[in-house]
Amino acid sequence: MAISDYIAALKDNPYFGAGFGLVTVGAFLALAKKGAQYGTIALRRHLLMTLEVPSKDKSYYWLLHWITVNARRAQHLSVETTFQQSESGKINTQFDFVPSPGNHYFRYKNTWIWVERNREKQMIDLHTGTPWETVTLTAISRNRQLFFDILNQAREMALLKQEGKTIMYTAMGSEWRQFGYPRKRRPLSSVILDSEIAEDILGDAQEFINNPKWYSDRGIPYRRGYLLHGPPGCGKSSFIMALAGELQYSICMMNLSERSLSDDRLNHLMNVAPQQSIILLEDIDAAFVSREDSNDAKYQGMGRVTLSGLLNTLDGVASTEARIVFMTTNYIERLDPALIRPGRVDYKAHIGYATQHQLRQMFYRFYPELDVSAAEEFAVRAVEFKRPISIAAVQGFFMMHKSDGHAVLKNVEKLWS
Repeated sequence: MAISDYIAALKDNPYFGAGFGLVTVGAFLALAKKGAQYGTIALRRHLLMTLEVPSKDKSYYWLLHWITVNARRAQHLSVETTFQQSESGKINTQFDFVPSPGNHYFRYKNTWIWVERNREKQMIDLHTGTPWETVTLTAISRNRQLFFDILNQAREMALLKQEGKTIMYTAMGSEWRQFGYPRKRRPLSSVILDSEIAEDILGDAQEFINNPKWYSDRGIPYRRGYLLHGPPGCGKSSFIMALAGELQYSICMMNLSERSLSDDRLNHLMNVAPQQSIILLEDIDAAFVSREDSNDAKYQGMGRVTLSGLLNTLDGVASTEARIVFMTTNYIERLDPALIRPGRVDYKAHIGYATQHQLRQMFYRFYPELDVSAAEEFAVRAVEFKRPISIAAVQGFFMMHKSDGHAVLKNVEKLWS
């Protein structure tokens, strides 16, 4: 039998025809699948643009809130409950909705954007204990400016919610985390210090912030250190809080006596502190003392940070710039001279017991309905006792007579009781 006859016989065989057809269909489907894969890759590479934002990034929660506002059709939401204090002092509950894990979509500037929020149940943030999350935006566009606009709008929306408030940060692990809710900014005028101290420190800080080029032109490290010292309850911490509000800065609180704080971690935290923030080291005497007193047990700090480590962090080779550090102490005599020398502490201010000027201003602020002479009378009589008293004690005494300034005048001697 010739080969041609054999092939003709196979063509007439129904079993062979069916098998050949199946092979053909299978090959076609495989080619179609492969083509779809290559087509998808080409589509993503040339027509789609993707942005991934991990939960560790600072813009993560800004972006979630922005998506909630713009993705109005989103039906799967997660709730975030916050509490805010009104002007009347009442605590109001506020519910904020953000997209829940899953897929969402919205239209922005005539561009469809697909949102995918993923939550990794097997991975958690060791600092917060929360699951690791990412938000991925996919847009049918090649214009990167689209994502820049989204992130900028998300940032502006977040800053608008914090307008008029001071954010507090605390050290957690190797990074700074927001502590509590943003606090309403305290007016600088609400803190009554002795004449011109507040104005001098504010002017010095503003001059520093506004003149970075002056420092760089002269080869001077662009950082500023302040030390407020004096008895407790005289307004050191309150003034720093009000100053941060006036400068529109946040506050990074650091406890040098923390047992887990080491020299390396301290240096790292100083270098990664949020921009436009004041680093506050309160009661610095509780952590470090003069080396002459280092053998006295009552002066020993409990932390692992060494004096050498702190000195290098404040004014060493690896110390960061564009930084404002405030230190407070009740006992300046206990501090090592190397810690408070110029370059580490550039401005020292004594915040002492209430003076006649402060007593007069406080009385007038609490009882503006009375004549100015009443405020003067109170200040003179209080000073005549020649007994020191803190601003906190005066305020506590006034709080006992909130609406009766005459009772205060009649009982001035009870200020020290």
